[in-house]
Amino acid sequence: MLTLRSLLFNIAFFLWSTLIQALFLPCLLFPVPVVAWVQRLWVRGALALLAGICGLRHQIRGLEHLPPGACIIASKHQSAWDTLILAVLFHGPGFVVKRELLWIPLFGWYIQRTGCIPIDREGGVSALKRMIAGARDRIENGRHVIIFPEGTRVAPGQRRPYHPGVGALYRQLGVPVVPVALNSGLFWGRRTFLKKPGRITLEFLEPIAPGLSRKDFTAELERRIETASARLLATA
Repeated sequence: MLTLRSLLFNIAFFLWSTLIQALFLPCLLFPVPVVAWVQRLWVRGALALLAGICGLRHQIRGLEHLPPGACIIASKHQSAWDTLILAVLFHGPGFVVKRELLWIPLFGWYIQRTGCIPIDREGGVSALKRMIAGARDRIENGRHVIIFPEGTRVAPGQRRPYHPGVGALYRQLGVPVVPVALNSGLFWGRRTFLKKPGRITLEFLEPIAPGLSRKDFTAELERRIETASARLLATA
């Protein structure tokens, strides 16, 4: 039954995505808020399919920790679900993404028009400077910047070194960073076909105010995210 439900979801998700991206293609000519509305419509439909077919729902905690105004959202990354939910929780956020995603037909066009911040992982210092410039533009226009510090999806209970980019954004932009913990990988794993029924928990943690050194900030960010994510895994 689990395999059948996962198969049905994958088919429905593909059809829904194709329909939305094709039907609203002319919206790519409109301003970012219009494209962001299409993005949110697509995500809401995908989450409804996930709940209806797979029995996978979610709960959001810690919304009171979000500061007024634009800030950086630094999230644990265990599943494709993470990008979906964050896209619908914030209106037109600037995701820091690997540039290869922009090459995907239709999907890449949409995320580019929503103002994502592409980064060349092999680009070194010049790529880091472009990322900071793109993030500063989003912040100055009142938009949140979303980054996954580990740079890729990581299985529950595991961790990877936090990339220096998140520390660079913290030091250069001078805005609060809100850590995000979650346990989505228990239900929709990395490169896993099966989607398990249950309730994913995403939790916004207390923001880290500007002023720390890059080293101290990165250590504190990792401590908060990993500690809270381990707690969510244990209590799922």
